[in-house]
Amino acid sequence: MADASLQERSTAFKLRMFSAVWEAIPRNDFFAILYIAGCANGLLGRLIQGFQFSDWEGALAGADINVIILLACFAGISLVSTKSPEQVQRLDLVVALIFLVLVALPIFPLSWMGVTGLSLYILLFANTDRERMRGALILLAMTAPMLWSRLLFQIFAKPILDIDASFVSLLLGTQRTGNMVGFLDGSGQMIVLPACSSLANMSLALLCWVTITQWVGHRWTAKDVFWAAFACASVIAVNVTRISLMGFSHRHYELIHSSWGDMITNSIMLALMVGVTVLGARREIFARA
Repeated sequence: MADASLQERSTAFKLRMFSAVWEAIPRNDFFAILYIAGCANGLLGRLIQGFQFSDWEGALAGADINVIILLACFAGISLVSTKSPEQVQRLDLVVALIFLVLVALPIFPLSWMGVTGLSLYILLFANTDRERMRGALILLAMTAPMLWSRLLFQIFAKPILDIDASFVSLLLGTQRTGNMVGFLDGSGQMIVLPACSSLANMSLALLCWVTITQWVGHRWTAKDVFWAAFACASVIAVNVTRISLMGFSHRHYELIHSSWGDMITNSIMLALMVGVTVLGARREIFARA
């Protein structure tokens, strides 16, 4: 009887200690810690996969870790971690347990599934804090280029590449067969590869739009549909124009399909994404200046 009583008191003490610890952590800080773990693991996984097939420079390019992704991480987690008197709820712990299981598994895309689920949970069931919701929306949008657009491309790769090839064929005025387009000088054909697809650029444009507008507290209206569509259309136009210029000849293809060509194209796309977004949210942005 004494041993049983001692064990019950020990269990009760542990439960009180555990309850005191998680009640002492602000709810927003709790969510921010989960996001840091999920994003860090997901980004690390991309880098590890990239290093398996390339050097560090190629790994960074292949991992799609660019300034927009890093900005989204910083802005989203900063908003989520805004000071709040709310305490962690019991349902938060259940969600956190599922989230940590996904992050702990050695399958890095599951981290982005965890970030998706956590963001949806906050937006639907933990939506009592506006800053937290804005941060969750940014981090949810970040999973599009990091996970969901890639899955979508794997399912619909052929029609997506065919659409890009159709635009290129129309601009060049040459014949198209699937995702293969004839060179303008008639010297052969080029293939529109998955890395040249406009889908990934569209998801980054949407992420840029969501990140900047939510970070500055821009309230969306019907006009924002136009601005978001404009940001996507601008990067599609740049991407299709680049592929079309590559289709002039083999020489143009080798010149533009290079690290310098990629750097120039990505810089133009980044400028357009940010420029269109700033125009759409200029009132809130300039009010902070």
